[in-house]
Amino acid sequence: MKIEQFKKVGVVLRPSTPQLKKSFFFIKDVCKRHGIKVLIESQSAEMIGVRGMAFENMCIESDFIITLGGDGTLISTVRRSFKFGIPILGIHAGRLGFLADIGLDEFEEFLKKMLKGEYRIDERAILKAKIVQGSKKVKMYAFNDIVITRESISKMIHIETYVDNKSFNTYYGDGVIVSTPTGSTAYNLSAGGPIIFPLTNVFALTPICPHSLTQRPVVLPGEYPIEMKTADEKALVIVDGQDMYELHKQQSIFIQLAYKKAKLIHRTEFNYFEVLREKLGWGEG
Repeated sequence: MKIEQFKKVGVVLRPSTPQLKKSFFFIKDVCKRHGIKVLIESQSAEMIGVRGMAFENMCIESDFIITLGGDGTLISTVRRSFKFGIPILGIHAGRLGFLADIGLDEFEEFLKKMLKGEYRIDERAILKAKIVQGSKKVKMYAFNDIVITRESISKMIHIETYVDNKSFNTYYGDGVIVSTPTGSTAYNLSAGGPIIFPLTNVFALTPICPHSLTQRPVVLPGEYPIEMKTADEKALVIVDGQDMYELHKQQSIFIQLAYKKAKLIHRTEFNYFEVLREKLGWGEG
């Protein structure tokens, strides 16, 4: 799959980083030299003192989006723009990320390649979830993970889990991480969960500090919906480490992989395993 045209690009900057102003104008100048108009969303624009536009309007008008910052900025932008199906290019403003893998000094050369069709778009799984509160449904999307965890540090929680409408397990401990393949190298990895190749259509359930050592991570097929229900305790639902919701006693959250996927722009030579080795320090003496 390729982008049909390169006439307009939207830009999102890492929040609370006004020093990115110079980098933004560098991106803008590069795009202008290649006949591409740059749009910037309003919050980023206000931060650096330029005129911007509403995020949704930017998504509608842009052919793709550039995020400048790190993986957190890209993850937030993926979730906000998901319904528009727009491809995203992550430029890191510092260290190489798992997702934002293009450096600012590499941008112009890569843009030239994009204009020649020398790039690829990877499609990555997204979690969609809902919490039913009476007649109200709270819907959410997660690019990395959805964490169901205890409300109070002094209490463990029971989470009854159903897979494809069948009873699967009851987790008793600090909580459970429901992770996409992309999120498998985030909190999931820290909690002892598996690393999953990012283009697979599966997700992982990883218990957090379980009461029983027999509770182990499990990888499930993407087409299976799951239900996770609290027992006699409240729980917190944390989406991508950025948004938080409350789950009441005996209340369920329903989670499954979304039908559509997130689209990330990469170099044709991008190698996930090379990034993995560099970020995790594999092979070092």
